[in-house]
Amino acid sequence: MNDERRKEIAKAMTLLQDAVNIIEAVKDEEQDSFDNMPESFQQGDKGSRMEEGISALESAVDSIQSAEGDLDNLQ
Repeated sequence: MNDERRKEIAKAMTLLQDAVNIIEAVKDEEQDSFDNMPESFQQGDKGSRMEEGISALESAVDSIQSAEGDLDNLQ
């Protein structure tokens, strides 16, 4: 891989890390919101949807970090 392509990969990795930071911030806010709900709401429909969302955000972070690892192997 030439230097130009390596620079583009480095840019992509920076953008991926920015995405991870944003997603983790949203996940943390959602987790805090869930944690501050009354237990009866946590166990209800809304709480269940929030937990699913938190799990999906965690999965997204894992996927992005996996992609970062793959790209890092190219450099």
